[in-house]
Amino acid sequence: MLDSQKFRVIVFGSSRLEETAPAYQDMYKLGYMLGQRHMDVVTGGGPGVMQAANKGHTEGSLDPENKSQSIGVRIELPFREPQNSSLDVVEHFEKFSKRLDEFIRISNFVVIAPGGIGTLLEFAFVWQLLQVGHVKNVPVLVYGDMWHSFLDWAKDNIIDSELADAKDLDLVQKVDSLDEIMEIIDNSYQDYLKKS
Repeated sequence: MLDSQKFRVIVFGSSRLEETAPAYQDMYKLGYMLGQRHMDVVTGGGPGVMQAANKGHTEGSLDPENKSQSIGVRIELPFREPQNSSLDVVEHFEKFSKRLDEFIRISNFVVIAPGGIGTLLEFAFVWQLLQVGHVKNVPVLVYGDMWHSFLDWAKDNIIDSELADAKDLDLVQKVDSLDEIMEIIDNSYQDYLKKS
């Protein structure tokens, strides 16, 4: 079992995006920069955006002094996914619920890239934990127009209908660029170091 004493960034996103997709390329660059900074990256260990972040991290952390890790928290599925060969550590889970708990247990930061139903599940799970205070001080960044539109929908259909509080929208932050993501991660890391 992985310890929870290292600064780790989760990247949630689609297993279906190809290398030519802008989100794939951006998450590769994100993983690369995390590796250069000796920060761990955590994904679902699958293909697509997950592999992009893991591969970027592996290629950004080639310095022998770099002890950071590329981590995959995998789920057993009834079909075979393409292998993600850029993982230093792999954890396997049979149930989504336990896997989701593990993501949160071992990580300090969440980036949500474009994705499908699985990514939506991960997003909603993290957001719920923040809403009820089971998790605190874990920044959640949503990257890409699809999530910005989703948050607009949430405001119109959940917040404005008083099914949640307006402050719940403040628990997640919209970002538009890789530079913005890294600036927030770097600031969060400095806060983490002060508390360690």
